[in-house]
Amino acid sequence: MKTKLAYLCSSTSWGGLEMNHLRNAQWMHERGHNVIFFCVKNSPIEKDAINRKLNVQIIEKHKKYYDFKKGKDLAERLSDLKITHLIIRSTYDMSISATIKRTLKDKIHTSYFMEMQLGIKKTNFLHSLRFAYLDLWSCPLNWLENQVQRMTNFKNELTVIPSGINLFDFSNLTSKENCREILDIPQQILTFGLIGRFDVQKGQLLLLNAMKKCKNKNFNIVLLGEPTLNEGDDYFNQMKTLMQDEELKNRVFLKPYRKDTGIFYKAIDWMVMATEAETFGMVTVESIACGTPVLGSNAGGTPEIIGKNKNGLLFKTLNEKDLARQMDYIIDNTIQHQPEELIKNAKKYDHHSVCKMVENALNI
Repeated sequence: MKTKLAYLCSSTSWGGLEMNHLRNAQWMHERGHNVIFFCVKNSPIEKDAINRKLNVQIIEKHKKYYDFKKGKDLAERLSDLKITHLIIRSTYDMSISATIKRTLKDKIHTSYFMEMQLGIKKTNFLHSLRFAYLDLWSCPLNWLENQVQRMTNFKNELTVIPSGINLFDFSNLTSKENCREILDIPQQILTFGLIGRFDVQKGQLLLLNAMKKCKNKNFNIVLLGEPTLNEGDDYFNQMKTLMQDEELKNRVFLKPYRKDTGIFYKAIDWMVMATEAETFGMVTVESIACGTPVLGSNAGGTPEIIGKNKNGLLFKTLNEKDLARQMDYIIDNTIQHQPEELIKNAKKYDHHSVCKMVENALNI
């Protein structure tokens, strides 16, 4: 029977999970696999899937739990289309995936590619039953695999496959000097950077407060991003107020988000990952792929990616005093990571390698 992959995502949001699901679907399509993408009409993910020239099938928005009718209807559609593999990435789609598996049994292989860490133990009967209908559970990092082993009763195939990036997008960049010219930031000074929407979860204020506490003032900061739409400007206004402090004035540069993020990573000397506990951290991997080390929060998946100072340094989570201490240490000791070594370390996340791992896990 010819392999036919269905990527299902009922989300109407637009974030890292949706982007990763689409990218993987596109890469598998480009590798010659028959891919169909199932999503909700007029959702951001539908528009992007169409732009990527994927075969799109529209579904109705289902309930998170116990939507048996829509599950059976979708199972019938998948059967008619001769789908052999169902791939989900959102926990919202796990219940309907279980209904599909229960309906089609061995006619379909079901996979869950984990994006978010488990907040609490999920060993009760209903969770265990739902997980039992998954043939494959893929984790992007080892710490998440350990979490699944400790906090669930999942008994089927459990594997580790990292989220991938297209390394070509971050290769052959222009020089650091040219990147700084493009961003219009000073040249001859050590520069830290943070990328992401201006939001408490991303930690811009944490970095600015740490900047005030640094003993060494011979550095700048670049913040690439914009305020979160439709959520008010309170956080952004706090940022702007703090930037007017005499110690920070003319040393912090706000830059609007740009698609060619490699310019940003290449322009700075250190990328700061200040999120409380990023599950995986695509920006961490992207920064390393550009040869730029990461000063990251010691929680979530960041410590595993940084790897005992291999790709950067860690600071105590949400601790601006410790962040300032590490920034001073970097400045005072001119800590250097060779860009070539960092780029080499990022090869494990190359989308070709990741897709090969997916193919092996799916046995296709």
